[in-house]
Amino acid sequence: MRALTELLDRDLTRIYAAALARAVAAGFAGVYLGFELARRGLDPETAGLVVAAGLAGQTAASFAVTLGADRLGRRVALAALALLSVVGGIAAWRVEDAAALLLVAFLGLLNGMGRDRGPALVLEQAAVPRLVAAERRTLALAVYNVVGDGGHALGALLVALLPLGLASAAPASAEGNAGFLVYALLLLPTVGLAATLSKRVEETSIGSPWTLSPTSRARLAKICALFGVDSFAGGFLTSALLAWFFFERFGAGPAAVGLLFAAARVANAISHLGAAWLARRIGLVATMVFTHVPSSLLLATVPFAPSFGVAAALFLLREGLVEMDVPTRQSYVLAVVRPEERTFASGATHLVRTLGWALGPAAAGWATTRFGLAAPLLIAATLKIAYDFALWSAFRGIRPPEESLPPTDTDAR
Repeated sequence: MRALTELLDRDLTRIYAAALARAVAAGFAGVYLGFELARRGLDPETAGLVVAAGLAGQTAASFAVTLGADRLGRRVALAALALLSVVGGIAAWRVEDAAALLLVAFLGLLNGMGRDRGPALVLEQAAVPRLVAAERRTLALAVYNVVGDGGHALGALLVALLPLGLASAAPASAEGNAGFLVYALLLLPTVGLAATLSKRVEETSIGSPWTLSPTSRARLAKICALFGVDSFAGGFLTSALLAWFFFERFGAGPAAVGLLFAAARVANAISHLGAAWLARRIGLVATMVFTHVPSSLLLATVPFAPSFGVAAALFLLREGLVEMDVPTRQSYVLAVVRPEERTFASGATHLVRTLGWALGPAAAGWATTRFGLAAPLLIAATLKIAYDFALWSAFRGIRPPEESLPPTDTDAR
């Protein structure tokens, strides 16, 4: 009963609602953008640059909130990010040429990832441990991610349902770009939700990013290096570029790809709760690694599928495993640093991840042009497996407080 009461906390429900709205927008944009760029006749490298520009903007915003949001105030920062994203969607609706879209994507934090992995997560996830007991931190973050992936599914489904003319060969225009206006409208509620959070989400003992404890500094350095590899690989697999892949490889249209991504996000959502259950039994690090490796092996089989149906089945199996490391990873990072270091830890790891995602799409476009459609998927799978083995080697002996800690790690509590 107490766990349910905490999960229904006023501020936590607002955080969940904002995450849902952003996720619907991200799920929609991830699929829509891939077809919109194809409709404009952009080559793979230019399309990759547009997606990368949006992620680069999110990287810059993540850097800013990591260093200054606790002093500015988490509520103010979240509201500003929400408003900037809404304006970015409206601006993308009005532009017609690729050069202008590159600038708008960067300044407006345009999300072609297909998942909400932007700077708002830095602040929301840092606030969650203030609203629940330590033993329910992983569950609260799992629910946060379930809500997010449920939103991703709804957003992808919108692409399949709304008559946006995505398959049209008509030249780009304000009317043809109507999907960007839908994206902006989906994000609009996040402004009010951020503005109505209470002071409980703010960090009361604000630490300096430059005065991390030696233990936290060493751990974050290793974590960030490893997360950088994983996110760079993830940048090869944005929804926009995967939608491009399924269209070019199998001729799958917006409706089919939208439904596939909706189903994938449902699989992700279910897996988050499974991750919380599994982590209680085998630990956070083991859950991260032992679910991630099989998902990468499944990813490597997708380019060799003989048909879209087989490729879709393999892709869905992969999606049922690939996100089990998300709530466990978030919980682990927040658990192995001091409370006053959580915003910086959340921000630093998100910054590294968004930077990797920003670099990945351009590299994926380059690899596609030179080595073929299968190259990004195979490169990503290889990098992700290497990351998993390195993560296990570095962190299997460092456990969070709710697990049994060895004596040498008590200073992190």
